[in-house]
Amino acid sequence: MTAKLDNETPAQRVSRLKERAAIVSVVASIVLTLGKALAAYLSGSLALLSEAAHGMIDIAATLTTWFAIRAADKPADDEHHYGHGKIESLAALAECALLFALAGAVAWEAGTRLWSGVHPPVEVTPLVIGVLVVAILIDATRWRALHIIAKATFSEALAADALHFASDLVSTVLTLFGLAMVLAGFPHGDTVAALGVSLFIISAATKLALRTIGTLVDTAPKGMRASLEEAALKVPGVASVEWLKLRPGGGRTHGEIGVKVARTLSLEQAAEIKQVLAGALAVAAPNAEITITANPVQTENENALERVMMIAARIGVPIHHFTLQQVGGRACISLDMEVDARMPLGEAHVLATRLEAEIRADFGPDTEVETHVEPLVMTAGDGENASTETVAGLAAVLAEAAALGSVIRDVHNVRVRSTEAGLIVNFHCRAEPSLDVAAVHVAVDDIERRLRQSRSDIARVVGHAEPLLP
Repeated sequence: MTAKLDNETPAQRVSRLKERAAIVSVVASIVLTLGKALAAYLSGSLALLSEAAHGMIDIAATLTTWFAIRAADKPADDEHHYGHGKIESLAALAECALLFALAGAVAWEAGTRLWSGVHPPVEVTPLVIGVLVVAILIDATRWRALHIIAKATFSEALAADALHFASDLVSTVLTLFGLAMVLAGFPHGDTVAALGVSLFIISAATKLALRTIGTLVDTAPKGMRASLEEAALKVPGVASVEWLKLRPGGGRTHGEIGVKVARTLSLEQAAEIKQVLAGALAVAAPNAEITITANPVQTENENALERVMMIAARIGVPIHHFTLQQVGGRACISLDMEVDARMPLGEAHVLATRLEAEIRADFGPDTEVETHVEPLVMTAGDGENASTETVAGLAAVLAEAAALGSVIRDVHNVRVRSTEAGLIVNFHCRAEPSLDVAAVHVAVDDIERRLRQSRSDIARVVGHAEPLLP
């Protein structure tokens, strides 16, 4: 048994705690109802009789709560995508109907007695007083226990039971007060107490009904929207909250939130933002299950290059050598667009025209856009490592070319592959980490050019520059 409890999930533990509380509540209702019925029979008290009838309602209500909790804890299925939590709300609403019916009957009888002036004799005995005192102690104990468990498990049905038993406690106190008035020589005290009991029950049932109806019609919990929005906007990467929808059910709040993030983010970055946001929302509303949607949008801090890169990525063409100038208040953009070297000029021109049109749509119709179409040689096929003599000879040429300048040092990791298109040469080199990329690029290009001049069968050279080791 202990091993079984140790393997429980948090949801199973909450379900077991709720069910146990409901069963204890049923037993307590039965014991109290039998005691109050006996005391009412012995004393003839209308207030006690109303309390006994109220106890019958308690038994039905607590049984309903027990069955509702068992049904509400069933997982979501094909027909109930949000689970069965609102069964608890239906049980609470049924309990409200029973409370209103009971209160109405007692109020009618009490009003009739007050109007007619006829008050049947009430016999107050130590047994009657003892039953009421015990009932007060039991009601106080189970109200507190149910209130704590309902708060810990977020159970709407147990919260309704707790409110119900709080009304029982007050009703029993009023009944005891009425009997005390009878002992003091006021025969109508029992009837007045019964009327007070009915009014209190109506008040408690009204509060419970309003709360339950709010859940059934998906009224968002008060203040939760503001706290969730505040938590979301504090998450780095969230530009704004686009929408937030909340609906209570089964003691939990289900919801959806849509946030705006920069469209320049990668999928991994967007997923990381959603993960951080989920944690922040869980802290702001521990009892909520929120589905997050991240929508990419253009943000205020997005620069011109990022905007053009996004447009090019949407079309599916790589670009480089981007420049932007402001001439007479007019944006002038130029760039290189890479396409398959085998693509016909007509198709390449269509792509370039589309790219230019979308850039103008983003930057403004007066924007000047010039696109240079550059062939992208895409090769595929088998290759093999070049001979040791070939690699050594090309490595010597690279080292000699680097020595002629003052920027590139330590040419290493030279690899040469023979392909149908010619030799493909890859090498690594080092430069001062403080140098800018442009200066290093020029120096690497110079080495690559000297290498090509040494052999006519070189198809491609790729030089990778790294910072000098400290």
